[in-house]
Amino acid sequence: MGTALVLSGVAWAQDIPAEAAGLPLWEAGVFGGALSTPDYPASSQRNQRALVLPFFVYRGDVLRADRSGVGARMAHTDAYEFDIGFSASLPANSNDVDLRQGMPDLGTLIEFGPRVKVKLAQPAADQRATFELPLRTVLEFNGGVRQVGNVLEPKLAYEWRAPADWRLKTAVSLVLGDQQLNQYFYGVSPAYATASRPAYAAQAGLISSRLTVDGSKRLGPDVNLFAFARYDLYEGAANRASPLFAQNQGTSFGLGLSWTLGRSEARAGSDAH
Repeated sequence: MGTALVLSGVAWAQDIPAEAAGLPLWEAGVFGGALSTPDYPASSQRNQRALVLPFFVYRGDVLRADRSGVGARMAHTDAYEFDIGFSASLPANSNDVDLRQGMPDLGTLIEFGPRVKVKLAQPAADQRATFELPLRTVLEFNGGVRQVGNVLEPKLAYEWRAPADWRLKTAVSLVLGDQQLNQYFYGVSPAYATASRPAYAAQAGLISSRLTVDGSKRLGPDVNLFAFARYDLYEGAANRASPLFAQNQGTSFGLGLSWTLGRSEARAGSDAH
């Protein structure tokens, strides 16, 4: 959503099944990077962070921690996958957002829930087109934990290995929030209403139409470069009438390096594990 997961690109774990087999069962190391993204969907102000974090990749038959997130793969064939996944978004301080002055801060958001991923085509061994349908519950961590709604993001994606050892993925999706989640982003209760910020009750529906491109390039046996760019179009969004809705489009960017410090001798897809 607003600051969604630069960390989803930390561990490019070769989503293309033919490439995943034979890779180390696990890898661990350090990731450093920076990202810039709107404070929340349709905000005109930005959240910019530099991060240095440990990372862990695990390519088990059921438990997975890779570029798609962290979760459990419940069913998997060459044609489809069904898994339970997790992702996260960065917080935003309302005192740093003009339209939200005096309102509660937006906390760190953790999303989790099921996802169906269906292969639509595979023109070559290192390319595939997929349809993904994740449905996730959104929890806010901000001096406590509470549920703030649900999000659905139907997505068409194309993944391929490009020249010069680039691995790329491009996707188009719709981000849909229930009434509770949209109220979290766009609602204004009477207690926080002002002359320039009238009370507003949000409704369920479209948050944004999204185009995402991300990729990685191996720079050496232990070093990888990661980058992503995302464009969100808020035209047609369900809550454009909200006084917190500031602009019709937004962009996000991230860039980072990972350094692998250790990996297993056991291989993914082998009988060793």
